[in-house]
Amino acid sequence: MEKKLSRFAMTKQNEKWEAAIHREKEIYERPNDPRSPFLRDYTRIIHSSAFRRLKHKTQVFFSPQSDHICTRIEHVLHVESIATTIADSLGLNTQLVSAIAVGHDLGHSPFGHKGERVLNDISKTVRGESFWHEKNSLFLVDSLGLLEDDQRRKQNLNLTYAVRDGLISHCGEATQNHLFPRDEAIDLYTLTRPGEREAFTYEGCVVKMSDRISYIGRDIEDALALGVLTPENMDELCGLVGEYCGDHINNTVIINHLIHDLCINSDAENGICFSDRTNDFIRLLGEFNLKYIYRAPRVTRAENFFEIMIREIFDILFGCFDGENTLARLNELKQNYPKVATYFYEWICTYSTLLRDWRLQNDAVFDISYEKDYAHAVISYIAGMSDRYAIDCFNEIISF
Repeated sequence: MEKKLSRFAMTKQNEKWEAAIHREKEIYERPNDPRSPFLRDYTRIIHSSAFRRLKHKTQVFFSPQSDHICTRIEHVLHVESIATTIADSLGLNTQLVSAIAVGHDLGHSPFGHKGERVLNDISKTVRGESFWHEKNSLFLVDSLGLLEDDQRRKQNLNLTYAVRDGLISHCGEATQNHLFPRDEAIDLYTLTRPGEREAFTYEGCVVKMSDRISYIGRDIEDALALGVLTPENMDELCGLVGEYCGDHINNTVIINHLIHDLCINSDAENGICFSDRTNDFIRLLGEFNLKYIYRAPRVTRAENFFEIMIREIFDILFGCFDGENTLARLNELKQNYPKVATYFYEWICTYSTLLRDWRLQNDAVFDISYEKDYAHAVISYIAGMSDRYAIDCFNEIISF
């Protein structure tokens, strides 16, 4: 297939190249390192603790007993697979696409989108600012994700601008078609809502579309495996998929149809896009999933439990705020809640202006003597939890 966008690929020939590979701080180099800037970002992301925790974070279905039901880590790998296929077909930079794809959901909270909504409500109440996982992914890779350098010093991930931009710009729940990259390298922290601006690169636009492709069919496949869909639902789905794909219903058929359609319709004139017919198909599939999967009784009942857990953990930790005495209050909390208090105490010392040793070369981002800063720290800590760890914390809070 013709590589229709190769002249826009993010390579050294692209006029945006210097802006795209810019890092906020100079990163240490080894003379024998064969990696490109974007491949280096990719490896820094997959070696981060935040990436590893994605295997225990809900995608749609909470705590599945089957190993074959999608979790958040599988989702990001599916996005990478789809995005690199599309990027290769169109002649774009597959290494940049891979780095954005594996990092795009690092900032997702435990318990999927319900956890995100609860943290958003809390954040707006106590900080006056929204919490959204795309921006939290950016904040995490900029300020919370740490790796040891060759001197055993812990440093921030310090990713390139193009990757950081792709993380905050991905917004797979958006429904825009015909995506074109923006021209200017803006301050990413000026963005105030998901999908406010398109990505700086065509590669970022591809990841955004690939996010939509990856979950629309896989959520159906998981719902079928778990018996969430009724025979009546299946009749409706068969009619819908058959009309557009003309084949059996499975994730492979849906993904293949969407990738092929995107590749043949995307070009310099139309941007990254589906045909109008396929875009309608995606919209109808999304409506089907919302009605019969995301609002299924077992899903919504679990969400009530998620809210209780997140709010209780927040209340316990935020209740320790006492200005300059906050760390002392957290120490006192260890008597009743040793796991909850101890791990948070150690975590917050890593990212605040207090009790830092020589190995911590990362930026101190929280001044916990200020209430809003401390609230931001608690929210960020909870957002980084796996489902399993959040449940362990909640069980400690309610147990005697």
